Amino acid sequence: MHRRRRLFLLVLLVAAVLFAGRLAWSIHPLSSPGTPTVIKVVSGESLSEVADDLAVHHVLSSTLSFKIDLAIFGAPIIRPGIYVVRQNSSHGAIRKALSGGPNANVLYVTPGMTIRQTALQLATIKDSAYTSAFKAVIRDESANNAFGASSLEGLLGTGAYIVGPNETPYLLVQHMKDRFIKQLRRAGVTPSTKLHGLSAYELITAASIIEKEGFYEKNMPQVGRVILNRLARGGGLQMDATILYSLQKDGVKVTPSMLKIDTPYNTYLHPGLTPTPICQVGATAMHSIIDPPAGKWLYFVVVDQSGTEAFAVTYREHLANIELARSRGL
Repeated sequence: MHRRRRLFLLVLLVAAVLFAGRLAWSIHPLSSPGTPTVIKVVSGESLSEVADDLAVHHVLSSTLSFKIDLAIFGAPIIRPGIYVVRQNSSHGAIRKALSGGPNANVLYVTPGMTIRQTALQLATIKDSAYTSAFKAVIRDESANNAFGASSLEGLLGTGAYIVGPNETPYLLVQHMKDRFIKQLRRAGVTPSTKLHGLSAYELITAASIIEKEGFYEKNMPQVGRVILNRLARGGGLQMDATILYSLQKDGVKVTPSMLKIDTPYNTYLHPGLTPTPICQVGATAMHSIIDPPAGKWLYFVVVDQSGTEAFAVTYREHLANIELARSRGL
């Protein structure tokens, strides 16, 4: 009987030692903190749910030990927002990060956005000094790219960017440039690519026009073919989006007076592509210039409320499509 009791106590002692060791390791990991990770805390989320999220992202190794830590040292008041914490952090470091409040913001760069619009978006999450510095970096880095271009328009990657406490404007721009090169490679394009008689930079420029003129992904492949067909004829592209870009306008109708404004971006007055891309480019627009469908289309116009564009080979067909659009109040 005494032997069984001693054995039970020994097992209990070993278990306690193992648990204490596990708890100590969880509270103070032996390895250094790892990769910065983004945690989003939403309004009404419980501390237990936050702990589960931290574990999923490998910030915590054990939610149980973290809850014990909170019971001992006190639970912080967590405000909704974006937090950047490192994987494999100590419990103390996690508590400090959470109690300090949100320490990062998210900048969303969507296909079709210009650098000017990106700066405006940045101004909604960062102060004026940061935004001004961002604009200065964009200006200073304009010629520092893999394409020999004089502007970074169209050469910044799309998607979400975490603007944390250590993300300087310079680093943010570098991350945008690096992401674009990666996105371009996924599309099968490098800075030295030549296709359809166009350089890589010209492909990007054409894709940016597709992005604006197609607007919806369903239209983009055929718009890509229209652009190649018009370039092959040697005339003007006659794309409204290029005029609006030069006027820093978006989503408005081009007026007859706008058509007469002589800028390098007026593709009614000047043949060929614009000097630079006119916006940031998404994967669909890029693919639409790389591998557009076969066809002889030269014209297109929006013909319904869902944004569907009708494509035509002859101007007579195009006029019929315009009449259809007008009959539908477009």
